[in-house]
Amino acid sequence: MVEAIDIHTHFVPQHIPAEPGRNPLWPSVELRDQSAAVMVGGKVFRVIDSRSWDPRRRLDDMSQDDVDVQVVSPMPELLSHWFPADDADVLCGHVNEGIAALCAGDPRRFIGVGMIPMQDVARAARRIEDVKSLGLRGIEIGTHINGVPLGDARLDDVYAAAEQAGLMVMVHPLHPLGLDRMGGRPELAAVAAFPLETAFAAVSLMTHGVLERFPGLRILLSHGGGALSWLLPRLSHAHGLGPPLHGLFAREPAEIVRSFYYDTIVYDGPALRYLADKVGTERLVAGSDYPFTIKQDTPAQFAEQALSIARATLTANARRLLGIG
Repeated sequence: MVEAIDIHTHFVPQHIPAEPGRNPLWPSVELRDQSAAVMVGGKVFRVIDSRSWDPRRRLDDMSQDDVDVQVVSPMPELLSHWFPADDADVLCGHVNEGIAALCAGDPRRFIGVGMIPMQDVARAARRIEDVKSLGLRGIEIGTHINGVPLGDARLDDVYAAAEQAGLMVMVHPLHPLGLDRMGGRPELAAVAAFPLETAFAAVSLMTHGVLERFPGLRILLSHGGGALSWLLPRLSHAHGLGPPLHGLFAREPAEIVRSFYYDTIVYDGPALRYLADKVGTERLVAGSDYPFTIKQDTPAQFAEQALSIARATLTANARRLLGIG
């Protein structure tokens, strides 16, 4: 039997240690009767439940979703790229240890992805080895580092360290642009702004030659790369017009996009087929966004049926992304 690997699920620790110093944005988890709330700055950021940390509940849901293995990463808001570096470092260590403990309890069913204090590049690069020593297979970063675009050369030491350690980099939307243009409703962040945010990050990586400088780096663009595949014809056309636009890319954009990996959280068969046409089925991995409300149900089945491909293809892609032989 071929295992189904869900490459995109999230973790929130049941307990977060008391805030260091007086950081007003230090998160906490407030337990309630049937749910819990992630509190940030004294306000409810997200209502969650024990599926965020309880392996038994996750395993029950995995059976319902026909998933054999979950790849568990931090809830994006916990990445805290806007914290003072010392505070972020403390939180990263706590979350990484929580994910590692969950995975160690059932290593056949759970694989972990950690986080590092990206706002301090030198420290973040050093923490790569700590992530690896915990048995985690990658790191999750936001689509920008508190305003620093992902293609910025200041982040190169982290990319170099991840490439050398063989850890994948999962790019997830975080604090997106554009909400003011949509009326400022925060609910629209994950619905409409996240896909645009991921495309911005991908274009930054592409136009700054990150994959050319670090050809062994494995990067996952979450949510199917967002709007990137729909921008691709425009990018390719601009590249073909000659100077000065030609110099924006080290290679043909249609070739560069086939160097990233993409999860299949697009909710629509034709949209997934369009993505596969642009990037190739060998770059796609099944994902769900579990345990949040917006999750894609039965992710492996969805991708198999939409693309008419074998589950073994998705599994092989996920194992290659994670560096599992």
